[in-house]
Amino acid sequence: MTDATTDASDAAGPADASDASDGWSDDFRAAVVDLLGALAYGELMAFSKLAADAESAPSPRDKAEVARLAVTEFLHYEQIVARLEELGTDPQAAIAPFVAAIDGFHERTAPNDWLEGLVKAYVGDGIAQDFYREIAAYVDADTRALVEAVIEDMGRDEYVVRAVREAIAEDPRIGGRLALWGRRLVGEALTQAQRVGVERDALASLLVGAPGRPGADLAELGRMFARLTDEHTRRMARLGLAA
Repeated sequence: MTDATTDASDAAGPADASDASDGWSDDFRAAVVDLLGALAYGELMAFSKLAADAESAPSPRDKAEVARLAVTEFLHYEQIVARLEELGTDPQAAIAPFVAAIDGFHERTAPNDWLEGLVKAYVGDGIAQDFYREIAAYVDADTRALVEAVIEDMGRDEYVVRAVREAIAEDPRIGGRLALWGRRLVGEALTQAQRVGVERDALASLLVGAPGRPGADLAELGRMFARLTDEHTRRMARLGLAA
């Protein structure tokens, strides 16, 4: 491979690469589409769950804050859909392979109340976003920039940390329950990330490499999941919870 190999090797790491999608190999294009499809459905479900959380928020101010976060997630979804269309791909076809895994995660981690919903949005969705950021290190520069833009904080972290800490200050018993919830979320979120990354051959090839396109070795994959776990621990600490 010539153009495709050059583009893929440029994309196989943090270095910039141009968005010359016409020169991509079929495998590389499929991997980019998989990444965007998974992220698109993740953002759509984040919107749906936050919109539901806004309904159960304890005050008009909190309803507005969570609704604003939900709207941001939907705008991110639309950005990804537009990128998929630019690549000549049906967005719904790109999303379809990931519906079962992501729906399963949300079914297994349905929050019992508003605070658990906030922790899930911050901790559970945060792990998924960290995973997509790690994979984006191996794609073209334009796709990587889009991924980084749509998983940007946009004020979510500050609001969730403040709301959870205020709730714990009012009733310290809440802290123990939310800490247990956060530990459950990390296990489920890491399992989901592994399913998404391994069950689709094209997406897995971004991580482990393909002919003419190097990927991460086993040691680097281990470090990647260690980074996901470390960032989870930091998020829990920001919330005032034991990981």
